[in-house]
Amino acid sequence: MLNKKTKIIVLSCMLVLLALTGYLNIKLNSDTVDTGTNVTASGFFDTYRSDRTSTRDQEMLYLEAIIASDSATETAVANAETGKMELVSEMETELITEGLIKAKGFTDCIVTISTSGVNVIVKCATLTTAEVAQIVQIIQEQTSTDIENIKIIPVE
Repeated sequence: MLNKKTKIIVLSCMLVLLALTGYLNIKLNSDTVDTGTNVTASGFFDTYRSDRTSTRDQEMLYLEAIIASDSATETAVANAETGKMELVSEMETELITEGLIKAKGFTDCIVTISTSGVNVIVKCATLTTAEVAQIVQIIQEQTSTDIENIKIIPVE
């Protein structure tokens, strides 16, 4: 069985690996940067999705390690299983919501759901009031989030 010190070391190593993964992802994808400091829209969306996938993979590994641990308490295992199910549900909702927004004619978008609200990044120069209303309607239908907790950001 693992003692507390070993658990702390393992969790610390996982956090270091997570940070290293993010750093390497940014460093290796730096070729998507234009001559200035702006990232192309398609490069931004690809990089963001890649970063999100890497981070979630690390979160899943962390939760699975707790669930598989012989020394984890029943409470820790239950919390890890709940966290894993919430993460999977969040990922599914984001994917469905992104698909519905794209179905409305937007070239690309990213949806992130958190406890504080929903952020939507849409690939376009500007948004009309009607387009914002469409996006808000989709978000509210999929997440039941109040309008004041929805942020929509156009990215060209």
